[in-house]
Amino acid sequence: MSTSPERTTDSPPRLSRALPGTPPAAPVRIVHLGLGNFHRAHQAWYTAHAGDAADWGIAAFTGRRPDAADALAPQDGLSTLITRASDGDAFELVGSLTAVHAAADHQALLDYLRRPEVAVVTITVTEQGYLADAARQLRRTEAVVADIAALQGDPAAPVTTLPARLVGGLAARRAAGAGAITILSCDNLPENGEVAASVVTQLAQAVDPALAEWIAEHVDFASSMVDRITPTTTDADRALVTAELGYVDASPVATEPFHEWVMSGRFPAGRPRWEDAGARVVDDVTPFEQRKLWLLNGSHSLLAYAGSIRGHASIDEAIADPACREWVEALWDEAAPHLPLPAEDVAAYRSALLQRYANSRIRHQLAQIVADGSTKVVVRTVPVIRAERAAGRVPLGCATVVAAWIRHLRGAGAPLNDGGAEPYLAVVGDDDETAVRAVLALLGPADEVAADLQSDDDLVAAVIIQLSAIG
Repeated sequence: MSTSPERTTDSPPRLSRALPGTPPAAPVRIVHLGLGNFHRAHQAWYTAHAGDAADWGIAAFTGRRPDAADALAPQDGLSTLITRASDGDAFELVGSLTAVHAAADHQALLDYLRRPEVAVVTITVTEQGYLADAARQLRRTEAVVADIAALQGDPAAPVTTLPARLVGGLAARRAAGAGAITILSCDNLPENGEVAASVVTQLAQAVDPALAEWIAEHVDFASSMVDRITPTTTDADRALVTAELGYVDASPVATEPFHEWVMSGRFPAGRPRWEDAGARVVDDVTPFEQRKLWLLNGSHSLLAYAGSIRGHASIDEAIADPACREWVEALWDEAAPHLPLPAEDVAAYRSALLQRYANSRIRHQLAQIVADGSTKVVVRTVPVIRAERAAGRVPLGCATVVAAWIRHLRGAGAPLNDGGAEPYLAVVGDDDETAVRAVLALLGPADEVAADLQSDDDLVAAVIIQLSAIG
């Protein structure tokens, strides 16, 4: 377990491992892509609480912005975790980040992956970062095409997309003879390990078919379900740490007491004993993945869009709105019958979610949650729509999510923050029926579960009704 540095009586110093009582840096054996608050409250926390934590340090790389590395590098990767329960705060110094880098430091990534002792790469880059379409095919964006060309010319060339960064790193590992490794996705995607495997393999095949063959033999693409609500850090959080602990932390993390991690993988090169901190290793993550995506993430999307339209700023405010609460319960009623878990377990999870959402000391901002709806609505809501329509029911809760998202695309509620919204923005300005049918068409083509959503008159009618009901 992490320790806290000794308090000083002089002007508060900047947090670093030079302070007395701070945990020593462990040797790097994990690389993380997507350094942010969630990683530090989740994977880094679990690693710090593993029974063999002294053997497992993390080298973390930022996503698109270098801000986290700029804040944490002077602190030697240390940060304070504020666990914010309804009755007060608890503070803990998390020291499992041994090194932090900006994403642009591509040579450092290659250097780590050349090391045989580096056994795991974890990922939190959000759904958009995988650049996969609904069929798990790699989207040949301009950046992907440029990265493929760069790697064809030089396997160590700097690249910018997640699939290319992984391919470049794995090419370096193969050349160094460093052996097997696990890539462990921790993003909110169904079967996220399989998605990672698909896009990485396709990009590797385009660069060097022999590398793709090596990846198939030596890389374990593991899947996981992760859960811990982690809001954006505020100046008040920073001031609180200084007042309570006597040092300056440029980037503390506030989080809720609840945490969950369920994973499935072979881990041929080893892994920390994350189960010591409560993680579970199972044969199939899918039931837990679906429970999280459809119940927590699905309701988060509903509350983010509908709640912000109704004037709320955070999850606790939105769930206290009787209309929002009713829509959330309807959404959960629709999803629950299709979860392959015992009914009593689903009921307990729903009850726990309501308690977590009502925690007014976790100010999870709706403006943070609205991002990337063009990807999130597809994986969080469409599977439940299809399952309910196949059962002959019209899902009002799901229809509310779609209606609220359309209103959001039209400019209502929290500001739009969605790099994939352009096709939807081109159609939502039409009359309601035309707009609803066009949006449903973009959400997914016909499959064996349900007819084309845009041709489903009952579903279209339900969404149109909810466009007005949201307020």
